[in-house]
Amino acid sequence: MSRIRIFSGIALLVAIAGCSLPPQRAFTRQDIFKTNIFSYFTIKESPDAVLAQINRDGEAVMEGVDKKNKTYFIKLISSGKELKAQYTEK
Repeated sequence: MSRIRIFSGIALLVAIAGCSLPPQRAFTRQDIFKTNIFSYFTIKESPDAVLAQINRDGEAVMEGVDKKNKTYFIKLISSGKELKAQYTEK
């Protein structure tokens, strides 16, 4: 029973800590533009502000509006050598 608790606790800590680690290498503006989020959405934050947050925290969450006026939460996550984008309708 105690082994299960220890294993569960370690797995939980790894999962939580892994979500907010800074990237291994600094990303550039070209890396952000490869995700095409600024083509698909109107975003209030500048690319430089998003870049600074990704390089500091490993992820950036912003709000964007698409061409059909639907509002989305956009999350950019650093995963090794590339950025991954997740979209969630508000």
